[in-house]
Amino acid sequence: MPCDFISKEKVNEFLKKRVKNVASPEELRAEELTLKKFGLVPPDFNLADTTVDLLTEQAAAFYDYDKKRLFITETTSTENQEPVLAHELSHAIADQNFNLGKYIRQGRKSDDGATARLAVMEGQATWLMSEYLARRLGQSLKDSPALVNLMSRMTEAEGQFPVFDQAPLYLRLTLVFPYTQGMLFQNAVIGRYGNEGFEEVFRHAPVSTQQIIHPDKYFQHVEPAYPTLPDPHLPSGYKGLVGGTLGELDHGVLIEQFAGKPRAEEIAPHWRGSTFELRENKKESRLVLLYAVEWDTEEIARSYFDVYRAAMSKKWKKMGVSAEALDSLTGTGDDGRFELRRNGTVVTSIEGLPPKTDSKVSNSKHVPVLAAVRTSLAAMSRWLAGPHVTAPGPRTGDPPR
Repeated sequence: MPCDFISKEKVNEFLKKRVKNVASPEELRAEELTLKKFGLVPPDFNLADTTVDLLTEQAAAFYDYDKKRLFITETTSTENQEPVLAHELSHAIADQNFNLGKYIRQGRKSDDGATARLAVMEGQATWLMSEYLARRLGQSLKDSPALVNLMSRMTEAEGQFPVFDQAPLYLRLTLVFPYTQGMLFQNAVIGRYGNEGFEEVFRHAPVSTQQIIHPDKYFQHVEPAYPTLPDPHLPSGYKGLVGGTLGELDHGVLIEQFAGKPRAEEIAPHWRGSTFELRENKKESRLVLLYAVEWDTEEIARSYFDVYRAAMSKKWKKMGVSAEALDSLTGTGDDGRFELRRNGTVVTSIEGLPPKTDSKVSNSKHVPVLAAVRTSLAAMSRWLAGPHVTAPGPRTGDPPR
């Protein structure tokens, strides 16, 4: 396996080229606008530049599964090179047996499912790296749940990663998710299937981040729901920009950002499925968000309705309410009219609507959409995974980075 040292400057240069090769400007724009529309990043946020800088800062090594080549950054300390190599060689072995490029491409039919596949890749490599470290201490993850939990937790050295520390919450949590939560998922699969669990996750990939967070749902083959989007009866001139799914991971971060971590831990595990779509009228410079999320009980749906109402008021500078009832809210926000509703276990929202018109023309069905270009915000990490980049992983007293 060819292995070379590479400078951080070369990593940054490589990642910038990779962005241009794997994501069109329209795809990047659609991803960025989606995050802004949900209020997960600030209005002046630059997705491509921030993500490249973030991955450059975090990179200790990467495996390029297109060129079958492994690189270690020159800034990786000597004592950390062996653990990093264990991580990257895990990717190389998985690639030889299951073709990581194909594995990732097959997951792009579902945003959330693609993130789950990324968690398989990184979680397995992180587990094997951690097992390597454990065995150096005469221990094994297989018979020490406490050690698994210890190594799955990331400890940050304050000031050591300024780009990461200043990044939006969504960027930070979706970046570490494949490593930390993915490792716990892999450990659960090994606990059930033994060493065959290393193959099982590639032969039968998880379909959602919910299955990663709750391995029992993976074992039980719990599939996500796809609630119907609201019908806005938009006038002519609107075209589908991007559509996809938001998983439990996405909703957990959204709730944490706007309502706090305890509320996220209370509500997010009850996620059943979600869809969204952005429709754009370029002539009028207007972007409309269509969004639907299904929960497992009406009580949780009511709780989320309240959370999302609060999120609207926080992500906009101005919010005017024109009508409010127990399960509906209409008014205006920074980007136009909105309609927030709950119907049983489903919460829907339409945001950015133009002023009311008498037009009877509706483009709300069969609108061409830029198909699933995003994968939660791990999208950029996954786009750039054509080299895999070792980002923040579990650390112990002797950080494996």
